[in-house]
Amino acid sequence: MAHTDIRLAVAEERTIYDVAAIDRALDEAAGNRNEALAALYEKMKQRGGGRFLVRPSGPDMIDDLYDSCPNFAEVIDDLKKYIALSVAGNEPMSFTPILLLGEPGIGKTHFARELAARLGTGHEFVSMSALTAGWILSGASAQWNNAKPGKVAHTLVHGDFANPVVVLDEVDKAGGDSRYDPMGALYSLLEKDTARAFKDEFVDIDIDASHILWVTTANDERSIPEPILNRMNVYEVPRPDRDASLAIARTLYGEIVADHDWGFPPEADDAVLECLAALPPRDMKKRLLAAFGTAKLAGRNWLETRDFDQARTGRSRKIGF
Repeated sequence: MAHTDIRLAVAEERTIYDVAAIDRALDEAAGNRNEALAALYEKMKQRGGGRFLVRPSGPDMIDDLYDSCPNFAEVIDDLKKYIALSVAGNEPMSFTPILLLGEPGIGKTHFARELAARLGTGHEFVSMSALTAGWILSGASAQWNNAKPGKVAHTLVHGDFANPVVVLDEVDKAGGDSRYDPMGALYSLLEKDTARAFKDEFVDIDIDASHILWVTTANDERSIPEPILNRMNVYEVPRPDRDASLAIARTLYGEIVADHDWGFPPEADDAVLECLAALPPRDMKKRLLAAFGTAKLAGRNWLETRDFDQARTGRSRKIGF
């Protein structure tokens, strides 16, 4: 099944930073000029401080996620309520920050990406497990060598929307030097009142980050500070059961076939779907693509279960003597 056509209405333009504040900052820094910061300020002045706030077209705009991500039904149910309120009030898309909690491989990251695609406000994906310093989200002071803005300021300055989706993947694995807590910025960013005057350490100008749509994922909530958890709606996402796995497999097969002119039938045999459904959701797509290639090498325009036996992907084991 191909993705549905998503129609979004653009709400009013919202000012997220004051251009006059940039001129003042340039004057103050005239004697200690940072070329990278000056270039960013010029970019901000050129673009202006206005960004679009997008409002959804209707609660049914994410309905196809029930098919592609059936084990996220509780999350989808709640998001539809927020969308309904936005539509009723002719207001921009908004929802309480989300934490998707569950074991590895159940599709949390996939769901976050799919949701961002359907909301259509642009998105930034941040792998928190790769963070070793707190300034990744909130920037580093321009006084430091090689300093640059954080992900939040970068997304808002260079993007077109004031309410993009920012996906923080594996927030429970954020680590590094305890003096530079990677999650420290979230204390203010997840609260609308304080996020309205978010100050990136590099940009050093108030930016309205209160419209960002936050989606986070984690395997274990025990390492996440309680104040952060209290700012989010926490969903314990179950492992998909057999019926859910079959639904995911069927939807994924249909989407790939619809996106490519490879000559495969629009629906797969039940045995093929059973074979695909036995895989973890995170592995389904790469194994399915490899199986399509195996079938083509065999001169077939249909899949057989043996294609998955031959569809080896990932790192091969070295043979030693």
